[in-house]
Amino acid sequence: MRSSILVVLYLIVMIACSQPNADKGSEAYYLQKADSILALMTLEEKIGQLNLPVGGDITTGEAGSSDVLNAIREGKVGGIFNLKSAEKIKEAQRVAFEESRLKIPLLIGMDVIHGYETLFPIPLGLSSTWDMELIEKSARIAAQEASADGINWTFSPMVDVSRDPRWGRVSEGNGEDPFLGAEIAKAMIRGYQGDDLSLQNTIMACVKHFALYGAPEAGRDYNTVDMSRQRMFNEYLLPYKVAVESGVGSVMTAFNDVDGIPATGNKWLMTDLLRENWGFNGFVVTDYTAINEMTPHGLGDLQKVSALALNAGVDMDMVGEGFLTTLEKSLKEGMVSQNQIDQAVRRILIAKFKLGLFENPFRYSDLERSKNEIFTQSNRQIAREIASQSFVLLKNDGNILPLSQKGTIALIGPMADNRENMAGTWSVAGKFTESVSLRDGLEKAVGNQMNILYARGANVVEDPEFEERVSIFGKPTYRDERPEEVMIQEAVAAARKSNVIIAAMGEAAEMSGEASSRSDIELPSNQRRLLQALKATGKPIILVLFTGRPMALKWEAENIPSILNVWFAGSEAGDAIADVLFGKVNPSGKLTATFPQNVGQIPIFYNHKNTGRPLPEGQWFQKFRSNYLDVSNDPLYPFGFGLSYTEFQYGDIQLNKKELRGDEVLKISVEVRNTGKYDGAEVVQLYVRDREASVTRPVKELKGFKKVFLKTGESQTVNFELKQDDLKFYNYDLDFVFEPGEFDIMLGSNSRDLNISRVNWN
Repeated sequence: MRSSILVVLYLIVMIACSQPNADKGSEAYYLQKADSILALMTLEEKIGQLNLPVGGDITTGEAGSSDVLNAIREGKVGGIFNLKSAEKIKEAQRVAFEESRLKIPLLIGMDVIHGYETLFPIPLGLSSTWDMELIEKSARIAAQEASADGINWTFSPMVDVSRDPRWGRVSEGNGEDPFLGAEIAKAMIRGYQGDDLSLQNTIMACVKHFALYGAPEAGRDYNTVDMSRQRMFNEYLLPYKVAVESGVGSVMTAFNDVDGIPATGNKWLMTDLLRENWGFNGFVVTDYTAINEMTPHGLGDLQKVSALALNAGVDMDMVGEGFLTTLEKSLKEGMVSQNQIDQAVRRILIAKFKLGLFENPFRYSDLERSKNEIFTQSNRQIAREIASQSFVLLKNDGNILPLSQKGTIALIGPMADNRENMAGTWSVAGKFTESVSLRDGLEKAVGNQMNILYARGANVVEDPEFEERVSIFGKPTYRDERPEEVMIQEAVAAARKSNVIIAAMGEAAEMSGEASSRSDIELPSNQRRLLQALKATGKPIILVLFTGRPMALKWEAENIPSILNVWFAGSEAGDAIADVLFGKVNPSGKLTATFPQNVGQIPIFYNHKNTGRPLPEGQWFQKFRSNYLDVSNDPLYPFGFGLSYTEFQYGDIQLNKKELRGDEVLKISVEVRNTGKYDGAEVVQLYVRDREASVTRPVKELKGFKKVFLKTGESQTVNFELKQDDLKFYNYDLDFVFEPGEFDIMLGSNSRDLNISRVNWN
């Protein structure tokens, strides 16, 4: 065995040495290395490199794989999807390196979405920190832990812009704004990949889902997406483009169609735009069985759609085995070319060289690292700190919060004592039973200083079949079979003995996420009835809202004095929530997705366009204006909104000039003062409106933000700069242009409450 390995390695070295040497680490160097392997490969081995089967004890989706190790021996596997543990991964790499003909190491991919075993808030929660340093740190820790357990590739970040909270995967993204989404994409990629992919503690990122996956019709997952090219470029494509510019190693295709052609088979998307226009030089992997799913889309049998995907520019087939089983036949029949197959293989080999796998296929399978660097106390402490920064205080009438540590708390609700659901969706490697529940966190925080009376009060939803659908993936909801009135009576009895009620309600973890779209995004009716009964006691109520999406909370906003949105905060959720409830941390999160008053307003988002008959600001209804008969146009909570325990006062906008020409820079500043009683952080947000253009433009667009920490009584001047490039957009002909004219400059604490100034730029 050892002699055969040496023979193959000798051949590789000889081929590589016969070519002029490129500078080590350059693209030419990696291309040369990949071609040295490619020259030795059979057609079957080449096609094998394009195959990504499921290989372990964590699977997603519907398809499966069998006898993966034997397929590795036969050179039919390029990587493995969702294999967990350094020992198992080391064995898979050993088989590839010692028992396959060419000894080509494996890519090992996993859905490391918001942490590995140490779980951070779901991505929608992370985005609500508006803190790029913290977001990068979360990805850095995720890479550290995943790489210690053998993983070298993550299917993250997801940067799909979404304006429809019915869509379950809004939880996995960064909300509704492309500018903010692009900044988060950069931070996540830096965290995962660092400056050197070959280091032992970095992993390759994969931006997804390319493209437009966050805009499905009716908010239903996998559904049709249909929009103009102009809207694509101006409102949806920026985060993907910035991810490419940030050096992301791979791109994942989307399930939806784009211009009538599924993304996985869309040559304009994968080749013309991604590679030729944007210059992407990494590799493209499909989403789970996305090639196979082009058949029910109506594009042909498995052979035809597999050829379509390869010709479009797809390099690796996740799980579906369409490439593995049809490409050889398609090559003989002229449906694909040898050059196309070679190019796909070349890109995958280059990625493996960049990861350092040829140098040492076991670099990510260090058993000592696996024992010592995962789910550490220091990582969990950072997760706690980040979680506390993600919470959004939506309402705090009467300054109920922060709580003082005296008296009795009635802790009530189906999410009050459920460790497993703190993780949220897309947490496949997490240790759910070791997460900190809200009850755990409160009891630790108060010790013997307060009494905590617990009552469940309600199930997550009234319908047992619905609840069964979301009590999955190791996250049980522990349904209580007692009659509803009995549970409510128990909760009311506890409430009457208390000074304050903490109502832990909302969604279970898997009520959002993939294939978890909802047509009704209000609080479940049985939980609403519990809240109504608690309100009738007259005791002050704090609604601690668990959710993976914006919810329609009009009744709660009108009737409950304090609402703290905690998303799903990860491993340290309970401790982080307690930190905020008792004022150890002043909440500073801001919404990155608009909360509607009701589902009929959807899609609702801040950067909409005006109509020719806009409703005057501050009004509800006028006949023959763009409005509803039964509800105002206003959101319940706007993009960028979030309260604090303290108060921030904004001064007037200061501009270095009101008339600009050419490449001059507009310097913008505002003084922000903490006028309240608590130290705290504020996210200062900069918006711009283009007053006149050749195409309709949004009423405002986010163009900058800065998070500043101010002690009580302290003030700070916050500065921004704008250049002409920051004001460019794609016109009717899809040219990226600056058009001279008037621009509104807006600064404030959210997209609604803004100070405005105006400049003229020629």
